[in-house]
Amino acid sequence: MLLWPTFWALWLTGSPSWHHFIVFTFGVISMRAAGCVINDFADREFDGHVERTKHRPLASGRLKAKNALMTFAVLIVISVLLLLTLPPLSWLIACFALLTTLIYPFMKRYTNLPQVVLGVAFSWGIPMVYAASIGSFPISCWLLFIANICWTIAYDTQYAMVDRNDDLKIGIKSTAILFGQHDKFIIGLLQFTTLILFAVLAVTSQLSIMFYIALSVVAGLFIYQQRLIKERERERCFKAFLNNNYVGLTIFVGILLNYF
Repeated sequence: MLLWPTFWALWLTGSPSWHHFIVFTFGVISMRAAGCVINDFADREFDGHVERTKHRPLASGRLKAKNALMTFAVLIVISVLLLLTLPPLSWLIACFALLTTLIYPFMKRYTNLPQVVLGVAFSWGIPMVYAASIGSFPISCWLLFIANICWTIAYDTQYAMVDRNDDLKIGIKSTAILFGQHDKFIIGLLQFTTLILFAVLAVTSQLSIMFYIALSVVAGLFIYQQRLIKERERERCFKAFLNNNYVGLTIFVGILLNYF
């Protein structure tokens, strides 16, 4: 779900070169992996108390903290080497991306809005693509940026609903806890806002009818997710979260079909 927004931006800015396609694809993979490592490092004392995460390598003791930090360093080096092949404007944005990647895992200790920080962290790839591809940031860039933040908050709240009971016991904060009994409504509001922003993007970017068809499919997926989280059951909330991969794919297909 970090890769799809990057692909959206790559194809919205024009048919990408092989260089940009390869750099951003492997860059997303290496930075997402780095984010997972630093998140597990930060949560190593907490994950053992959460049903879903108690078997993770650091939480279970199969790996030590130094293993995680070494892995993180290797992944950052790979990401930097890829970044150096892009224009300097992309480097500046990458600094913000790295900063939010580093601070996100610790936000759940201090704020009930860590999902907002994650949304920003998961969206930096969009302006990076615009910087590398066209060297400017038109309205489409920021519409995509804000839409992705709203979408990320929605699906990561679904993810947080899976762990809500465990998080309450150990003092971890999340939007699922903050929203409380209004969680489903606010997720729906975020999903609706996402659809509106994509519709505005379609108008301003003069996308074809195929994108609007894709957007209607996304609306159907959001309705399906609302049905899944209706009773707030762990397994169904997690299933709703995973379903968002199809949301990202559908939007990408809608953008891609615009070329035909």
